[in-house]
Amino acid sequence: MIGRKTMGQASPILLIMLALGFFFATYDLLTMIFHHGSFGKWVAINSDGVLSFDPIIEMPENMRKRRNVKSLFHVAVTATDATYNKWQCRIMYYWYKKQTNLPESEMGAFTRILHSGNPDNLMDEIPTVVVDPLPAGMDRGYIVLNRPWAFVQWLEKATIEEEYILMAEPDHIFIKPLPNLARGGHPTAFPFFYIKPDQHEKILRKFYPEEKGPVKNIDPIGNSPVIIKKDLLEKIAPTWMNVSLRMKYDPEADQTFGWVLEMYGYAVASALHGVQHFLREDFMLQPPRDWGIGKRFILHYTYGCDYNFKGELTYGQIGEWRFDKRLFLRGLPPRNLSLPPPGVPESVVTLVKMVNEATANIPNWDTQ
Repeated sequence: MIGRKTMGQASPILLIMLALGFFFATYDLLTMIFHHGSFGKWVAINSDGVLSFDPIIEMPENMRKRRNVKSLFHVAVTATDATYNKWQCRIMYYWYKKQTNLPESEMGAFTRILHSGNPDNLMDEIPTVVVDPLPAGMDRGYIVLNRPWAFVQWLEKATIEEEYILMAEPDHIFIKPLPNLARGGHPTAFPFFYIKPDQHEKILRKFYPEEKGPVKNIDPIGNSPVIIKKDLLEKIAPTWMNVSLRMKYDPEADQTFGWVLEMYGYAVASALHGVQHFLREDFMLQPPRDWGIGKRFILHYTYGCDYNFKGELTYGQIGEWRFDKRLFLRGLPPRNLSLPPPGVPESVVTLVKMVNEATANIPNWDTQ
C-alpha cells in the first residue's frame, strides 16, 4: 500500500498545532474525569489511591506464576527528531538503563525507531533505527499515523534477538524493573477507560465486520504499552497500519475517534487477527489521574499536572504550580524543576523527582 521513499518532514507549525490540540484534549479529558466523576461502571479507587479497572480478560492463575527462566522482551519506542520527542526519549532511556539490569527485570535490548527518515544527533546516545515517514500529506496532520508504519518497517529490517517486544512511548518512565507480563501467544496490554468499542459499534463495523464476531472482541487498548510476541506483531502491524489509515480517511471515524484514532486502529487490527490481550491495570499509572504508585511499572506523563499552592488540583485551569510536557515543545526541561506543593499526590511528586534525576545525570543535557 505504501512505497518506501524519503519524504519531507512535518513542519514545526504543524507539530505545534498538533501539540496544542492534544493540550486542549487533555484538559477536556481531565475536567470530565475529576469534575464530573465520569469513570464508567468498571472503575474504582484502590487502597493505594489508584484508579482501578476490572480487567475484561483476566490471566489464569496458573499463568501468573513467575517463570524459572527469564523471557526477555525488546523495548521499542517510536519517535521523531523534534526536540519535544528527543528529550522525552533521553529521559526514558536513562530509566531503562537504570532498571534493566535489576533482578526482577526481563527487559532486553532497546531501540528508538526514528521515523523522520534521517539520522539525528542522538544516534550515539540511544540505540536507533531510522525508518521513513509516511508519504507527505498522507497523515493529514495526524503525525501518530507514522507509528504503525514505523513498526512495519522496523520489523522488516531489524534483527531482533528477543522473542517478545514491548511497544512503548517517549513519555514512559520505568519506575521499577519490568518483567515480561505476556504469556505464550497472549499479549498483555494496559486498559484505557476512554477506549470504548461497545459504544461505537456502528462505526467499528466498517472495519470489523460482523462475521469476525462481536465488537466486545475488540480490546479497550492502544498499541502502547503492549508486550507481544514478535511473530504475532509481524502479522498485526501491517493490518494496524492499513486500518488506521482507513479510519483517518473515513470522516465519521476521524471525527469520533480524534486523537485516539490510531489506538482504535491497533485494537481493531488485533481483533481481526483473533488476538485478545490480558489487561493489566498494574502495567502503568498516569498522573495526576492516578494518585499513588502502588505496584505499577511504568509512569506515563501524558496529562498536564496543575495545582494551586494548597496542593489542590485545578482541573482544566493552569495552576500556580504545574508540570506539563507541552511546556517544552521547542526547548528542554531545565534541570532541578521545583517540586510540587505539599499535598500533591505521590504520583506527581515521583514524576518530577524522576525527571530531575534523569536531567541531572544525562551528560550534556543542556546542549542537545
